[in-house]
Amino acid sequence: MIFNYSATHWAAFFSAAFLLNLCPGPDMAFILGQTAKGGVKSGFSAMFGIWTGALFHVSFAAMGLSAIIATSAIAFSSIKWIGAFYLIWIGIQAMTSKGETLQVKNEPHLKNLKKIFKQGMFVSILNPKVAIFFLAFLPQFVETGAGPASMQLFLHGFLIIVVAAFVEPPLVLAGGKLAGCLAANTKISKWMDKSLGLLFIWLGIKLASSDHI
Repeated sequence: MIFNYSATHWAAFFSAAFLLNLCPGPDMAFILGQTAKGGVKSGFSAMFGIWTGALFHVSFAAMGLSAIIATSAIAFSSIKWIGAFYLIWIGIQAMTSKGETLQVKNEPHLKNLKKIFKQGMFVSILNPKVAIFFLAFLPQFVETGAGPASMQLFLHGFLIIVVAAFVEPPLVLAGGKLAGCLAANTKISKWMDKSLGLLFIWLGIKLASSDHI
């Protein structure tokens, strides 16, 4: 029977998925950073962008294309360097801003929200570690007789994003309270931009210096 799993299977999977969504990384840093800087709407835009990028990786893992990244040094290095330069680029943008890189008011313009969404999507897509993670993690939950492997991989990958829908929104809502204090203070807003810039530059350097796996 398709997708016929035991209670033990689901308990192990959802426990792992919950803990994984709590782990800090570029994705979580981007979401919380945008929330603190621009408020709840900016945070949710970043979050939806990250989820879209994650869904892209899930689809690739289900189709087996992530294996190319995991086994090809050239493919991995190419995506790694593009991702690293992208993180450093948005970091420099924030560092050189005057407190207005993304948003300075509690009601961000739709254009800014779209920009944040796209940035979040590319932060996720251009991180080869995410592709390799899904390729290494998801197959552990593929069971014989539960359906085609590709469908099982996609199901479990999609459910990781579903779990994120329970973990990340409360963090965004909590971080939104901080944004209200920052919006009225230009000096703090500038400091936030520079801090975010340093964070993304550091993440870019960290990604650039990472090994194949």
